[in-house]
Amino acid sequence: MTQGGAARRTVLGAVLAAGGAMTALSAGPASAAPAAQAADAADAAQAAQAAGAGRGGYRDLPVPLVIGHRGASGYRPEHTLGSYQLALDLGADVVEQDLVPTRDGHLVCRHENEIGGTTDVADHPEFASRRTTKSVDGVAITGWFTEDFTLAELKTLRAKERIPAVRQRNTLYDGRWDVPTFEEVLRWADREGKRRGKRVWLHVETKHPTYFRSLGLGLEEPLAKLLRRYGRDGLGAPLFLQSFEPSSIQRLSRLVGAPRVVLLSAAGTRPWDFEQAKDPRTVADLVKPEGLKWISGFAQGIGPTMDLILPRDAAGKLGAPTTLVKDAHARGLVLHPYTARNENAFLPAEYRKGTDPNAYGDAFGAFKTYFEQGIDGIFTDNADTGLLAAEAFRPGRGR
Repeated sequence: MTQGGAARRTVLGAVLAAGGAMTALSAGPASAAPAAQAADAADAAQAAQAAGAGRGGYRDLPVPLVIGHRGASGYRPEHTLGSYQLALDLGADVVEQDLVPTRDGHLVCRHENEIGGTTDVADHPEFASRRTTKSVDGVAITGWFTEDFTLAELKTLRAKERIPAVRQRNTLYDGRWDVPTFEEVLRWADREGKRRGKRVWLHVETKHPTYFRSLGLGLEEPLAKLLRRYGRDGLGAPLFLQSFEPSSIQRLSRLVGAPRVVLLSAAGTRPWDFEQAKDPRTVADLVKPEGLKWISGFAQGIGPTMDLILPRDAAGKLGAPTTLVKDAHARGLVLHPYTARNENAFLPAEYRKGTDPNAYGDAFGAFKTYFEQGIDGIFTDNADTGLLAAEAFRPGRGR
């Protein structure tokens, strides 16, 4: 769930992409559309939001809902069918996938296109020459990249735990699963839905869409094709589409009707498509009422880092909440902030227990504070913890 560009420098921590369309993307508050166009966009957004309720759409999901972040990544290697299955078994309301392409254009589920840390590719001498350094969203990264492998080659690799020093128990499952294609995930979700008698919800992120489009590997068109093939392309589909690049969400809005979420990183950062389009706006601009109004013209929600809702001070303690929840709800947008985890290293300082950064802290206390802000859902690596916390908070809860 971490964002590209500047925000991804810490590892732990749709307009068309060219020409005049990018000019349209960069048109911010200083070059606002005429009032009539803004009114039309607001009306369209309100109509879309209304359509999301009453038909088993996203407005009918529990509040707050629990999103299995990369599956059950607190317990299994992320973005594997084993991780997705466990998240569902633990009770997650929605299960997340991140999508990157192979050289031959297949969409596969990896948090990043660099796979040295999440697969055993380094143990394959036949791929040693593929190790290289690339600039991805302005960041130099060395490793192996999905876009340099065919799907058949990628399928010879096995997934492994990304942060073994933090999640040593997860290493037990290294090598148990391969890298799944998104189509395999769609088939899995359909099978599980039939078995359980209810639809399995997915939260699907396009990773580095501007970067991949520059390589001739655009993500949105093949994604839309798959969604249409599996009947997940309408507003009532059990699926959210998400991206840190607003232009990707705008492009998807013209391809499919599924509900869409704009992800938002740290306040001082700029989405990579904004960087490329010379759009001066930062995330700090997008979380202002005018920025949220703009987002509501093509999306149904936002996925902000929790710090945009509850900032932390220099000591890591939570400060006074911002007005983001209220302002987003005023524009009809749902909020799915990220990411709640059980380990001390990821918790606000007041919820840590002991001095071991990898030990569990008071995650339930943190979840309660997050839910008290009025958020609609949350990404978490620990779906069972999130579900228990949500169920304690849900009775009689409504927005």
